Amino acid sequence: MIDRLPSSLPNVLTMARVAAVPMVVAAFYLPQPLGSWVAFIIFVVAGITDYFDGLLARRLGATSAFGRFLDPIADKLLVGAILMMLVAVRWVDGIHVLAALIILMREILVSGLREHLAEIRVAVPVSRLAKWKTTVQMVAIGALVWGPGGAEVGLPAHLVGIIGLWIAALLTLVTGYDYLRAGLKHLT
Repeated sequence: MIDRLPSSLPNVLTMARVAAVPMVVAAFYLPQPLGSWVAFIIFVVAGITDYFDGLLARRLGATSAFGRFLDPIADKLLVGAILMMLVAVRWVDGIHVLAALIILMREILVSGLREHLAEIRVAVPVSRLAKWKTTVQMVAIGALVWGPGGAEVGLPAHLVGIIGLWIAALLTLVTGYDYLRAGLKHLT
């Protein structure tokens, strides 16, 4: 069945994730808790496309330079935009902004490092810990986005999100250091 899918589908899913960024940002401006529900649904759908674009690209033999270029950018645009909105609407505030800043800084640093290393044909594989970091980060962001909606049904989504954000920030520091250490030997 997968063989019958168009080979362009993985890239279409990635581009849909990019298109989801303005929609999820706009959802923050809707009346609450409706806005948090809409943003949460868009975020979950975007996360599902992130999973399937890579899986389908491999299964269809449709990996491409365009997909390898756009996929991490789509992820960073989505995460960055949502973190900025969470801070802007004060669902993440006070000292917790530091955790969001650590995550954003690492994403930018690792992106720049990967771009430079790609120019000199050096690949830095994604570590298992980095995959865990991404999972924790996505769960935390999802919980924070859903926070007002979760409160409506009596669930501590905001608390789960804040705890997860700090765990993701700590994992971000460790994995960011690992990438930097691996890449520094190629920068000199």
